[in-house]
Amino acid sequence: ADKNNIDCYIEKKSKDVLKVLDNSFNKAKELKSNVLILDTAGRLHIDDKLILELREIIKKSKPDEILYVADGMTGQDAVNSSKVFSEQCDITGCVITKMDGDSGGGVALSIKEVVDVPIKFITFGEKNNDIEVFNPDRIARRILGLDDVIGLVEQAQKSFDLEEAKKLQDKLKKNSFDLNDFKSQLEQFKNFGNLDSIMKYIPKMKKVSNLDMNDKKIIWIKAIIDSMTANERKEPSIINGSRKKRISIGCGRPVYEINQLLKQFNQMKIMMKKMKNMGSMGFPFGFK
Repeated sequence: ADKNNIDCYIEKKSKDVLKVLDNSFNKAKELKSNVLILDTAGRLHIDDKLILELREIIKKSKPDEILYVADGMTGQDAVNSSKVFSEQCDITGCVITKMDGDSGGGVALSIKEVVDVPIKFITFGEKNNDIEVFNPDRIARRILGLDDVIGLVEQAQKSFDLEEAKKLQDKLKKNSFDLNDFKSQLEQFKNFGNLDSIMKYIPKMKKVSNLDMNDKKIIWIKAIIDSMTANERKEPSIINGSRKKRISIGCGRPVYEINQLLKQFNQMKIMMKKMKNMGSMGFPFGFK
């Protein structure tokens, strides 16, 4: 809630669920909220007490939606529990989490067959950007190891700043893309996630062994760029051997990593120029 600037009401010491519910309604009215999400206790094993409690919550809150959140990693247990909940609580849809696991796709198919309510959302992690509206065609493509380019672009549009993308396009037109811009793009790339986040959309990328852009490497690259002078970031071509040694001491990274960064940057510029001429997306995702 803090990360997404959403109001959240919690009573850590109270065990009276219905009292907490009443207080949360009062708080929502005070804040003039137009949407209220009630997060009930999660249980793998269902008992009569839990079902009774849920029925009381539903009776009191009169919700527009009742979504069952299934853990995609629990396999058959998720299918069984979703069936029981659907029979007892008239759920209107499902959310399946941990779809980055091996069993996620199969669970989605099984739950839909058994419960016969829409799967509304799926998640691939704990960040806000890891939540997706469920699309059966795209999930089927991923299960079969086929590319989901539309899903990749939609996720990119959620993760990257469109204003920054437009500025990048202007830079490309003027051929003035520098290491400051490269660093800015890496910041946005971090919002998207690591390469595993992209590979779920393009499974064939797993065959490319030399791609590695995890959080730690992004931090190292940023440290290298931050250790450069303003002129070096604007004109990387002036960085000679002595400058590389000074940068290496400043950031605590070996000289060969600085060489790798400069090589990648030059390759990126060439690739982006070609993609721009073709009217395609730039790195990570500039727009036409």
